[in-house]
Amino acid sequence: MFHGWWMVAAGSGIQFLQSCLLLQSFGAYVAVLQEDRGWSKTELSFAAALHQMEAAILGPLLGWFIDRFGPQGVVRIGVLTLGSGFMLLSQVESLAAFYGAFIVVALGSSLCGFFPLNVSLIYWFEKKRSRALSTLGFGLALGGIAVPLVAWFMATYGWRATAFGSGVVFIVLGFPLASVMRGRPALYGEAVDGETAPAPSSTSPAIAPRAGTRDFTAREALRTPAFWLLSLGHGFALFVVTAVNVHAISHLKEGLGYPVETAALYIMLMTLAQIGGIAIGATIGDRFDKRLICAGGMLLHMSGLLFLTYATNAAMVVAFALLHGTGWGLRGPIMHAIRADYFGVSAIGMILGLSFLIIVVGQIGGPLITGVLADATGNYRAGFTVIALLAGIGSLFFLLARKPSRPAA
Repeated sequence: MFHGWWMVAAGSGIQFLQSCLLLQSFGAYVAVLQEDRGWSKTELSFAAALHQMEAAILGPLLGWFIDRFGPQGVVRIGVLTLGSGFMLLSQVESLAAFYGAFIVVALGSSLCGFFPLNVSLIYWFEKKRSRALSTLGFGLALGGIAVPLVAWFMATYGWRATAFGSGVVFIVLGFPLASVMRGRPALYGEAVDGETAPAPSSTSPAIAPRAGTRDFTAREALRTPAFWLLSLGHGFALFVVTAVNVHAISHLKEGLGYPVETAALYIMLMTLAQIGGIAIGATIGDRFDKRLICAGGMLLHMSGLLFLTYATNAAMVVAFALLHGTGWGLRGPIMHAIRADYFGVSAIGMILGLSFLIIVVGQIGGPLITGVLADATGNYRAGFTVIALLAGIGSLFFLLARKPSRPAA
C-alpha cells in the first residue's frame, strides 16, 4: 500500500492520543483542579493560553525546519516531550509549577500535533489531499469518545495518577507511530499520491497552477489577501473550539448541574458528530469549493454554541453537541487543504507557521474571554455568547478569501 496511507493511519493514532489525553480532556482537568486546588477559571484558562502562545512563537521556526529537514524527527521528539510533560504535571503542588509543567506539555503537543502531521500529508497527497487530511482528523475526533474514560479515571484514581498514566501511555504507544512519519516522498523513491511516475502538479483544475506559474514563497503568500482572510477565519473558528474544550464541561457541571462523568458523555456525543462531519468533508472536500465548506462550518459552530449557552433541557445540549461537532469535523481538515490549494506545497510549512501568529488570537482569546467573563458574571452566558458571535463573523472571512493568482515561474 502507498506509504502515504500508512502515514495517515499513524498520524491519526497520534491525534487520537493527543485528543483523548489532552485536548478534549483538558476541560475535565479544569473542573477537577478548580475543586481540588481552588484555582480560578481565569488561572486555569491561562494554561491553555500558554499552550497556544508557545505554538504561535514556534510556528514560523517549526515551519521553516520542517520545510528544510522534514517532520519525522520533530514528531518523535514531540511524543517524548509531551509524555514527559504529563508526568511532571502529576507532581505539581503550586500554580507556578502547574504552568511550568504545562509549558512542557504544550511544547510536546506543538512538535507532534496537527501542524507537523498535516504538513507531512500535504507533501504526500494532492489529488486526494482533502480525503487524506480528513481521514487524519478521525483520530482527533475519536479521542473525544475516550473522554468519559479519562473522567472516570480521575474520579476513581485522582487527577495525579491519571496525568502520570497518560504520559506513560503516550510515549509507549505514540513513539512507534511517530516512526512511520516521513518527509517528502521523492526522498524515499515514491511519488505524490502513489503515482508510478512523478505526479504533475495536479489534475484538478481547482488546484493546478497554469503553465508558466509556480508555488508561492512564504513572503509572496503574506502579500495576498487570501493569506490573511484564511488565517483570520481559522483563528475565529478556534475561539469556539478552544473555549468549548476548556470550559464546556465546567458549564455543564456548574450551570446545568451535571456531574463530570455525565458532562463527558455529551462531549462523546459531540465527538460522534465530529466524526460524521469529517466523513462528509472527506467525501465533498475535493469536489466542492472549500471556502463555502469552511463558512458553513463556522455557522454550525455559532448555532451550536448558542444552544449550549442558553440550554434549559437536555435536547438543547444534544443540539449543541451535534451542531458544533459536525461543524468542527467538516471545517477542521479543510483549513490546511485550502492553503495548499491556494499557495502550493513548496513553502507550505513556513506559510502555515506564519499563519499561527494570527490564529493564536482565537486560540488564546477563546478560553480567556470565556473564563474572565465567567469569573466576573458568575456564569458562562456572556462569554459563550461573545464567542458564538465571533464565529458568525468568521464565516465572512472565508467567503471573501478568493484564490490568488499564482506567481510567474
